[in-house]
Amino acid sequence: MREPAPDRFNLARYCLAENARRQPNKIALSIVGDENVLRWTYGEFDEKVRRLAAGFISLGLPPKARVMIRMGNEADAALAYFGAIAAGYVALLASAQLTFEEAGFLRADCGASALVLGEAFVHETYDAAGLRVLPPAELSRLQEAAPLVDYADTGANDPAYMVYTSGTTSRPKGVIHAHRAAWARRVMYRHWMGLEPTDVMLHAGAINWTYTLGVGVVDPLACGAQAVLYNGRPDPAVWPRLVKQCEATIFAAVPGVYRQILKYASDEAKDLRSLRHGLSAGATLTPDLLAQWRAHTGKEIFEAYGMSEISTFISSGPTTPARPGSPGRPQPGRRVAVLPREGGETPLPGGEIGLMAVHRDEPGLMLGYWKRPDEEREALRGEWFVSGDLVEMDPEGYVWLHGRADEIMNAGGYRVAPAEVERCLLEHPYIVDAAVAERPGRDPGASIIKAFVVARGDYDLTEAEILDHCARHLASYKRPRAAMLIEALPRNANGKLMRGALP
Repeated sequence: MREPAPDRFNLARYCLAENARRQPNKIALSIVGDENVLRWTYGEFDEKVRRLAAGFISLGLPPKARVMIRMGNEADAALAYFGAIAAGYVALLASAQLTFEEAGFLRADCGASALVLGEAFVHETYDAAGLRVLPPAELSRLQEAAPLVDYADTGANDPAYMVYTSGTTSRPKGVIHAHRAAWARRVMYRHWMGLEPTDVMLHAGAINWTYTLGVGVVDPLACGAQAVLYNGRPDPAVWPRLVKQCEATIFAAVPGVYRQILKYASDEAKDLRSLRHGLSAGATLTPDLLAQWRAHTGKEIFEAYGMSEISTFISSGPTTPARPGSPGRPQPGRRVAVLPREGGETPLPGGEIGLMAVHRDEPGLMLGYWKRPDEEREALRGEWFVSGDLVEMDPEGYVWLHGRADEIMNAGGYRVAPAEVERCLLEHPYIVDAAVAERPGRDPGASIIKAFVVARGDYDLTEAEILDHCARHLASYKRPRAAMLIEALPRNANGKLMRGALP
C-alpha cells in the first residue's frame, strides 16, 4: 500500500528544506563545465531558492502563473525551476535546443507570465503584453534584493510544473504535473535507482528533459544525495572522466551515450571503481549493448520505461534483476495493465499484446494536458490512462515492448510527432508533399528521422536543402537526418497517408 503525499505539500520544500536544516554544508548540486565547477550546498541552495521565490512574488504575477525557463544545463535553470515552484507558480523548463520559433509557441501556448532567459538567449525578443522577461542580470537582482520567504503553502494536487511532449497534432502539448509527482517517485529510489543519501548522481542529459530533471536533480535532492550535471562541450570521453572526477556512484544516460562511451572512450571506461551501476531510459537498451557494457566495465545497467505523463513506473533494479530486452517489471504499488487496442477496460491476460495502461489513482500521473481536452479524452479509458505503446507481460511480470500503436517516433530518446516535422517541411516553397518516418540509424538499436519529399516539378530540390530548411526551424532532436525525393507519397483511396508503405 502506497503512503499518500501529505495534503499540504510543496515540491521545492520537499527537495531542499529538510536537507538544508539537517546537512546545510553538504553539496547538493554540482554543475561541471570545461573550465570550472560550480557547487551549491543544501544551505546555499535553500536560501537562494527562497530569496528568488520572494523576487518572483514581488513581480505581482497572478496565482499559479506559468514561469518559462529557457536555459541550458546551468545552475540558474535549477534555481529558477525550484524558485518558481517555491513561490507557488508553475515552472516550465524549455529545451535549449528549441529554435526561437518553437520557444515562442511554447510561451504563447502556456500563457507564460514570466520568461527567464539564459545568457545564450538574451538577444531574443518576445512581444507579448504583460510578459516579464528576466535575463541573468535581472534574475540575480531579484534574488539578491529579496528577503527570505517560506515555501508556498501549496496542496499536493496543485500544479507545480509543466513539460511539453509531442502530441498527435502538429504542435507539442503541455503536460501539467502536481507537487505530489515528486512524492510519487519515492518507490523508484529502491526499486530502480538504488538511490541512497550517500550517492553522487551524474546525469548525462539536459535539465529540461523529464528523465534528467527527475532522476538527475529532483530525486537526488529529495533523497539528500548530490546531483551532478555537465554543461561543457560534447565529448563521449567526458563521462568516464566525470565519473572519476566526481566519484559518481550512479550514472544515468540514454542507451546511445553508453554505446558512444564504448566506441570512443573504451580505455577510460575500464576503471569506473566508484560507480555501482548505471541507469538507462528514454530508448530501448538492446541486449547486445547491455552485454558489451557488462563485459567491458563489470557494471550493471538498470533500465526503466516511462513517459512524460507519469515518469518511470516499469524498471529493473536492485530488487528486480535485469532481463536483456525488457525494461523490467512494474514497481511495487504501481497499478498497470495491458488493455486491448480496440477498446475496453478489461486487462488482457499475460502473453497477449495490447496497450500499456496505468491506473488513474497513480499519484505520479499528470493532472492533464494543458488546454487539450480532446487529446486528454483520447488518453483516458475509464479508470485507466492509456499510452500509445504496444506491450505484453510475461508470466513473471516482465514487460516486453512491441513498438507504438500511434505514429510517434523515438529518435535519440526523444519522442517526436511526424505531423510537427511534416508541417515544417511543407512550409518550404518548393515542397508540395512530405512525410517522415523513423528508420534505423548507423548504430544497432539507434534510430533516426527520415524525410520523404515530393518536390515541385520545376525545381531541382536537393537533400542538403531539405535538411538545411529543417535545421533553421526545428530543434536538433526533431530534425530529419536523411531525406529522399520521391514522385508521390503512398496514399489510400481516401487520400490518407500509408506511412507503413514509405520506402
